[in-house]
Amino acid sequence: MTPNPLQADRRAFLKAGTIAAAASSLPSVLHAQGSPNSEIKIALVGCGGRGSGAAAQSLAVPGTKLVAIADAFPDNAQNAANALKQQFGDKVDLPKERIFAGFDAYKGAIDAADVVLLCTPPGFRPAHFEYAVQQGKHVFMEKPVAVDGPGIRKVIEAAKVAEQKKLKVVCGLQRRYQKSYLETLAKIKEGAIGDFVSSQVYWVSGGVWVRDRKEGMSEMEYQMRNWYYFNWICGDHICEQHVHNLDVGNWFKGATPVKAVGMGGRTKRVGKNYGEIYDHFYVEYTYADGSVMNSQSRHWDGVWSKVSETIAGTEGTAYPGMIKDRAGKVVWRFRGQDNNPYETEHEVLYDHIRNDKPINNVQYTAESTLTAILGRMACYTGGEVTWDQALNSTLDTMPKTLAWDANPGPQPGPDGMYPCPIPGGGTFA
Repeated sequence: MTPNPLQADRRAFLKAGTIAAAASSLPSVLHAQGSPNSEIKIALVGCGGRGSGAAAQSLAVPGTKLVAIADAFPDNAQNAANALKQQFGDKVDLPKERIFAGFDAYKGAIDAADVVLLCTPPGFRPAHFEYAVQQGKHVFMEKPVAVDGPGIRKVIEAAKVAEQKKLKVVCGLQRRYQKSYLETLAKIKEGAIGDFVSSQVYWVSGGVWVRDRKEGMSEMEYQMRNWYYFNWICGDHICEQHVHNLDVGNWFKGATPVKAVGMGGRTKRVGKNYGEIYDHFYVEYTYADGSVMNSQSRHWDGVWSKVSETIAGTEGTAYPGMIKDRAGKVVWRFRGQDNNPYETEHEVLYDHIRNDKPINNVQYTAESTLTAILGRMACYTGGEVTWDQALNSTLDTMPKTLAWDANPGPQPGPDGMYPCPIPGGGTFA
């Protein structure tokens, strides 16, 4: 069997000895540790709902101050600045010269801070993370961390440099910080369900927001405003959203898949404003030992919904916070007070910064992101796709030029509809 290159990369990443020379040529880290009361300066990059939420969670930690924000759109940046200032008062210090807008706005914000929150649409994550590491910043970055193979490779290389520079990096797969999940995993490791057989992971729900095209918008502006529906910036909902559940499947299995097959399409969410993405996916992932993870992700309103994970073993079945035996009897249930993992992940980040403890979540986040990309590729092409093919894909979906009058790639037809991938076309999208 072909070795898993990202697993091999993990071993090299942990050793982190091969890129010391490259790391030494980059700017030194801006350490925020020292006095427990020393102020940590934060920059927010990406001022949508998730970015504003991440900023609020960071500002809830004592000793933090928001000193810069950036967004492609000036209205988004200013609206976020106003709302955060109203909520947090003196913990927000955002003069006009530190409210940045445009495609390069992230650089100004990152340069101004000790810690950066990377919360833009995921297509931009690899470039933003790479720059933050080059500038010696600690990082919180949202999932997913890329939308294609080239992006994954860039993130992994930047993570190696972050490790060498002793930067702290936390990623937004918050279930990894949730007590009920952690205790369930501990029970599985104790043998509560026997040997792993399979997992079923779900994000089947209604859709998300959609934004209309307004008169005078360029194609680039429209796709940036309505970003969820374009692969180069979103990665489709299997990547942008379902990555959470795929991560749990890999985490509880303790491995990443070696191949995938699947099917998908769009049946309900069809229209000029819905871009090129699918509204449903089903993927069967196979691990090296032959066990499988079955994945369902779907955006349909008015039908059955489920966002969860099920882990089947030879002696029982695990759910988040509960385990049943083979007869269906509950044999363990999480009885504690569950935490808010969105808050916990930020508390953990700042604790590690102040106490100079190592933390870097990038490897598993990149692996789970690539798992989503692998599944998307299998569904779009209609073929069996291997982990190696997904990781080493040369298809770079990012536009060659980022400007408001530039060509983003996807274009609508005469009827205003964007074509979506047709299985059998052979393109590794």
